[in-house]
Amino acid sequence: MSGQRLKTQFHRLYSHFSGQDSDTTLQDIAEILFCTRRNVRMVMNKMADKGWIDWHPAVGRGKQSRLVFHSTDNELQQSYARKLVAQGKLEPALEALNNDANMLAQLIQEQLGVSTQQGKQVVRLPYYRSFGDLNPLLPLRRSEQHIVRQVFSGLTRIDEIKEEVEGDLAHHWEALSPRHWRFYLRPAVRFHNGKLLQCQDVIATLNAVKQQRLFKHIQTIESIAAHTIDIHLKRDDVHLPILLADTLAVIQPEEMLTHRDPDALPIGTGAYKVIQNDKQRLKLEAFDQYYGFRAMIDIVDIWILAGFDVFYLKPDSEEQEVGKRAISSRLHLDEGCNYLMYNRQTGLANNQDWLTYFSQRFSTLAMQCLLDQSKFSELRLVNAYGLLPGWVHNPAVSVSAVKPPAKRTVTIAHLQDHPIYPLIVEKMSQLLGEDGLKVKVLALTTAEMLSGKQASRVDIWISGMSVFTKREDAILPWLYNFDHLYRAMPADDFKAMDALIAKWRSDSTLAFPAHDIGLLLVQNQQIQPLFHAWLGVDNTGELQGMTANSLGWFDFTAVWKKPV
Repeated sequence: MSGQRLKTQFHRLYSHFSGQDSDTTLQDIAEILFCTRRNVRMVMNKMADKGWIDWHPAVGRGKQSRLVFHSTDNELQQSYARKLVAQGKLEPALEALNNDANMLAQLIQEQLGVSTQQGKQVVRLPYYRSFGDLNPLLPLRRSEQHIVRQVFSGLTRIDEIKEEVEGDLAHHWEALSPRHWRFYLRPAVRFHNGKLLQCQDVIATLNAVKQQRLFKHIQTIESIAAHTIDIHLKRDDVHLPILLADTLAVIQPEEMLTHRDPDALPIGTGAYKVIQNDKQRLKLEAFDQYYGFRAMIDIVDIWILAGFDVFYLKPDSEEQEVGKRAISSRLHLDEGCNYLMYNRQTGLANNQDWLTYFSQRFSTLAMQCLLDQSKFSELRLVNAYGLLPGWVHNPAVSVSAVKPPAKRTVTIAHLQDHPIYPLIVEKMSQLLGEDGLKVKVLALTTAEMLSGKQASRVDIWISGMSVFTKREDAILPWLYNFDHLYRAMPADDFKAMDALIAKWRSDSTLAFPAHDIGLLLVQNQQIQPLFHAWLGVDNTGELQGMTANSLGWFDFTAVWKKPV
């Protein structure tokens, strides 16, 4: 008899006797359980073996036997649901709990946080959506970018604390000229599948990467000796090592690039390898053959709690009681913002009257007033007046009433599976409706939005940007990201921005013109900043070294747990 069938029989028994210890007969129980007297003995013995009941059968036909309950129906129900939760099967668990969402949240809470299982340190974290394809060459959202940095390595990387370029797969490099760079690779580096890193893997990766506008100035990549990579450029770039620290340029096995299985798990050389990525969880395991310091947390298990309010599910340790711990939250403003981007090429905003109307109607203050203030606070939003916190680039907005130039349908696109954007588009639609305009809303995936799906038909994109560090040049990848900005921006404006960047690339004495570019984008009304968000991690103190990074996560390789 299956475990679930046995639980069903217990439920019938418990319900019939209302959980009260009782004197009964074998025949009575056979009728309750709809089975033969012979099967009754087997079922009752199994329940007794599991400790659910005590069963004292009487000798002789018709004699009263004694039934004593040691478990309740709810206890078995919760035990079964707890097992389902541990397996990540949240919908069946909710069904087993008779759709009691509060009880399910409690069972989930019990299993979040830090624990030790079979001698391994495990951290379980909640997240509100599943992770997409972790292919670094595809458009990635902020959280996917963080995971990619844990799983893959590039030739270089940016130290999160010092915010300086340092070696990763390359231990040294040199500029033979402003258009010729040489990188020296670490020997004996292995991918997660056990394969040794070869120069050809680097060459294949960078050949794929140079298709992107950010890397189009790469001309050729070659290996002139073992563990040595030469990169030749079409134009000067004295900052190439900074560029190669971007997530686009992390190194993949050559065969993953040429014969990629869309269902395959990503394979990198980073401190963690992916062992599961589906709609229920993303599971990372420390890579024992990592060329650097091995991660101290063995398993990072991220549970996908779609449909549940993860704002109220806090990581907890196995030694602490829920609700009795002190949570220390260190928050910082996101290095970026949520914004509106206007299609000044093929959308309504290519007309200055429409652009003026949109920018005045959707100012950050106007949008804040429309949003539910409790939700505004819960999402930890603050008004943005520039792309980055502290930048004030928004042009003065007229307080006079503004009317649309004509009666048209406005098409607005936003990223799907996002906690903020549906709220923003709802309020934008409300404002446009008040002005007699129709609205068409497109909810797009990250890949659809950044690859330009229906770009020619979109008037306004709702999106966001976050940079990995506070370095001035940190916004560079976003400016060229999969040509998203390029498709919306007039050619002359884009050329002006591109010229500023090219000048910086050719001169090591120049600071990156981040402020000038941010001013150009906002004052030309290409980008309309809306909100910054406070980011951070809830730290119970059980994990040492937990510090939130600019992507709102913490470096999994930097945390550890003190023994109790």
